[in-house]
Amino acid sequence: MTSASAPILSIEGGVATITLNRPAQRNRLENGDLQTLLAHFETVNHQADVRVLVLTACTTGQPQPVFCAGYDIGGFDASGQGASFFEQIPVALAALRPVTICALNGSVYGGATDVVLACDLRVGLQGLEWRMPATALGLHYYPSGLQRYVRRFGLAGAKRAFLTARPFTARQLEAMGLFEALVSADEWGPTLQSLVQDILALAPLAVQETKKSLREIEAGQADEARLREREHMTSRSADFAEGRAAFAERRPPVFTGR
Repeated sequence: MTSASAPILSIEGGVATITLNRPAQRNRLENGDLQTLLAHFETVNHQADVRVLVLTACTTGQPQPVFCAGYDIGGFDASGQGASFFEQIPVALAALRPVTICALNGSVYGGATDVVLACDLRVGLQGLEWRMPATALGLHYYPSGLQRYVRRFGLAGAKRAFLTARPFTARQLEAMGLFEALVSADEWGPTLQSLVQDILALAPLAVQETKKSLREIEAGQADEARLREREHMTSRSADFAEGRAAFAERRPPVFTGR
């Protein structure tokens, strides 16, 4: 990643990695980058062997690492319609089939904070800063982003984010339960790899169906009959039979996703 580009997708061993790659611009997202992200999401969602998506950023050459400085304000037209296009990114990311991890390897600002919140799990780099400046720019944020903030930060945290526009430190975010881990640069690689491997070791069908159910519950759209059917489906699956056998035989299970 020696030259700036739209986000880069790589896939290996059941893991897709999307890397924001405009470090000299603090990985600011332009409209072309948003189109590329949507295309990458579609590719990942339709590649059945991908079970984990890691979203991260190139921070090479930056004085202080910045994961993303947010949406390019030049993308807004006179009516402010750019937000409706940007909103598609976290909405699509939250709906993806694989488990999503934001490898938040630097500070994050503006709309990019909602992209981080749309991931299932987050690993943070110590010393990062987080700021949502929408109201400081004169903008009422789009509805799904406000809802996601309230769900992840709680009402008090969301009010602080939007009604003061003050930055959060990594420690404040950690205290709110945002991160699976908050680590130093030296611990970064092993911590992220350990989390990915733990997810890959789980039963694929059970993870996929459970993620659907959790999203529905979070959105207030859960139907007990549908959740019960997923429970029954996985209880009849080859993976559950393998899981029980492996437990009895004291060996690691070998899941097939069926």
